[in-house]
Amino acid sequence: MPLARFDLRKGKSADYLQRVGETIYQAMRAVGVPENDRFQIFQEHEPGTLIYDPGYLGVDRTDDFNCIQITWNEGRTLDQKKALYLGIADGLHAAVGIRRQDVFINLVEVKRENWSLGNGVAQYVR
Repeated sequence: MPLARFDLRKGKSADYLQRVGETIYQAMRAVGVPENDRFQIFQEHEPGTLIYDPGYLGVDRTDDFNCIQITWNEGRTLDQKKALYLGIADGLHAAVGIRRQDVFINLVEVKRENWSLGNGVAQYVR
């Protein structure tokens, strides 16, 4: 169960956001996320409200900086996480031309009991 949040500068088209969402979903599917497990939130920001360091750790970021935070169940391997990072960065570059340097990804891993997918029920608790 991933929840993907995507923060970017305001002004992109609905088609652009749809392609970004599909790219992130496909990258997650490639590392084992179940089909139809797609929950995404897009937040567009006015200039000056999405703060980032343009050169932290030697990565050359621009105003096309994009922050992706994925909250999902704990338990994936380091190789799966690395594949996800690369799949998202390469996929976004191919799909909408985002520079790989402008793709910032943060994973938040939670226990399965920390989800309710509706009806006030903890569906993943057995």
